Amino acid sequence: QVQLVESGGGLVQAGGSLRLSCAASGRAIGSYSMGWFRQAPGKEREFVAAISWIGGTADYATSVKDRFIISRDGTKNTGYLQMNSLKPEDTAVYYCARAPTPWVTRITDDYRYWGQGTQVTVSS
Repeated sequence: QVQLVESGGGLVQAGGSLRLSCAASGRAIGSYSMGWFRQAPGKEREFVAAISWIGGTADYATSVKDRFIISRDGTKNTGYLQMNSLKPEDTAVYYCARAPTPWVTRITDDYRYWGQGTQVTVSS
C-alpha cells in the first residue's frame, strides 16, 4: 500500500509563492511517476505537472510551465511543486498522485494513488 500526503497549501496574495510537498509512505516497487493535479470550483480536475521518479523527466501544463517547478527528493521519498507568480486563477485544491509507469503521463486514470488534497487560495 502507498499513501500520499500533501502539505503546504494556504492563502497567498497574487504574485506570491508557495511550495507544496507530497510525502509518500509504503513500498514502491518498480518505476513510477508522480504528478500534480488541481480542481477549481466549477471546473474539472486538470493536469498541472508530472515527473518520473527515476531520471526526473518533467512535464507541465501550458498554464503553469513558466511559473511552477516540479521536483522530487528520493532520500525523503517526497515530491514538491514550487509555485511562483501565483494568480487568482491558480486557486484550487491541489492533489499529488502516483502512477505505476516509468514515464510521465497526463492521463488521470493512469494514476493509482492519490493524496487527500491541499487547498491553495490566491487573492487579488
